[in-house]
Amino acid sequence: MHRPSLPTQENTLMATATTPLAAIDKNLDTACASVVHEIARTDSKASLLLAFDGAVLAGLASVAEPGLPTVTKTFGALAVLALGASSVLLLLVVRPRLRGDDKASFPHWARLKEDEIRACMQADSRPAQIGVLSCLAVRKFTHLRRAVDMSLAALVLLALAAAGLAL
Repeated sequence: MHRPSLPTQENTLMATATTPLAAIDKNLDTACASVVHEIARTDSKASLLLAFDGAVLAGLASVAEPGLPTVTKTFGALAVLALGASSVLLLLVVRPRLRGDDKASFPHWARLKEDEIRACMQADSRPAQIGVLSCLAVRKFTHLRRAVDMSLAALVLLALAAAGLAL
């Protein structure tokens, strides 16, 4: 019966020495794909939340009337402001980023001539792309998180406005 040998430091070093480039290459590809996927997730979520905020705002516009109690109008107005702030944050999530100063994205490449693009492609830009895309993803997720918080605050304010009708 063959027993697998336990990894020793020497075996680990040999395995690492023979395949580091392939492992690094695979890890870079995986990281790029992962960050691109996360950015797509933020855009999808932002689109759904924009539709939600728009529907709630449209609903509020249809029930607004001059005879409402002052407390209901006040909480309703605050809810509209919160939904407006949420919408602005969501629009910032889906707003295209077209800065080309990072040298690792298509806006930069769009400013180059063919031979300059060819020269850029001779180096592995994946580490720079991962950095640029990760910063973009963090910014998008931060705006998305704040937008969700604002939408939740608007829902609380709407509940208070509805409670004001009962008074």
